[in-house]
Amino acid sequence: MEFEGEVVRKGQPLFDIYSPELVSAQEEYLLALRQYENLSSSAYPSIRQGAERLLQASRTRLLYWDHTDKQIREIEQTGKTRKTVTIHSPASGVVVIRKATQGRYFKPGTRMYKIADLSTVWVDVEIYEYDLPWIHQGMTAEMELPYAPGKRFHGKVLYIYPYLNPQTRTAKLRLEFPNPNYELKLDMYANVYLKSTIAEESLVVPQEAVIRSGDRNLVFVSLGEGRFQPREVKLGLEGNENEYQVLEGLREGENIVVSAQFMLDSESHLREAIQKMLEVRSGTSQPPSGVKAHEIKEDDLDMSGITMEDEPKKTGSHQH
Repeated sequence: MEFEGEVVRKGQPLFDIYSPELVSAQEEYLLALRQYENLSSSAYPSIRQGAERLLQASRTRLLYWDHTDKQIREIEQTGKTRKTVTIHSPASGVVVIRKATQGRYFKPGTRMYKIADLSTVWVDVEIYEYDLPWIHQGMTAEMELPYAPGKRFHGKVLYIYPYLNPQTRTAKLRLEFPNPNYELKLDMYANVYLKSTIAEESLVVPQEAVIRSGDRNLVFVSLGEGRFQPREVKLGLEGNENEYQVLEGLREGENIVVSAQFMLDSESHLREAIQKMLEVRSGTSQPPSGVKAHEIKEDDLDMSGITMEDEPKKTGSHQH
């Protein structure tokens, strides 16, 4: 093995090592093997079992020293120890750390190689917290690299971290992408595209049709013949096309006002104020000439005398 970044296969030789403890472990295994061969025919079961346990313990020690089954069989067949032992790659992948050099001394536990399986890579991205309702685990993701514009890589959302970054107010996602040709390199930057469907069919209205007062959300529904009705609605998610998802309050096909709704709202509040004033005065005086208290309703506005440039718009059912 010559350099970092080289692709290796599982079982490929990496380097040879010499260790006195390694040689001693091989000698102990040969002694245990001979003892087992001599005592395997003993008339005493305890002696046979003891020799077998000692042989198994010696073999396990060699496995802990990274001997392969083939190397152990070679020791059994030749009856000789090896001065050096070849260390093989435990997995297929790319060498990202290589510290083994000729003549180098190292202690037990020292990491000589680090091999990463880059056939599948993780991509960490951050999104704003208001985008979280659109994200779910397992949804598809696409990625584009700056050095390969126009080419899309396809993956999925592997994990959504359960916390936010308090400084940026963003959430962290981990995406997974296949990388069979190693086109995706470590520490690269990329543009990620996430596509999510909250519901196959949703009732949506334009944002300009909604009057948001803080306490409630109103939409004016056209009743025909210049009459309008303020309708409180429950909103869902905000779409990418300046639309709101409507959860409650409207039915598909109803005509709603998308322009001059603030004028209608002002008229609604004015009539409500007149209604309350008439209720207060009803005990002492009559309503003004031409005005009847029972004809004034908050929820049903007769605006036949008002001409608006924009026609009422139907609510629609769109994919969201």
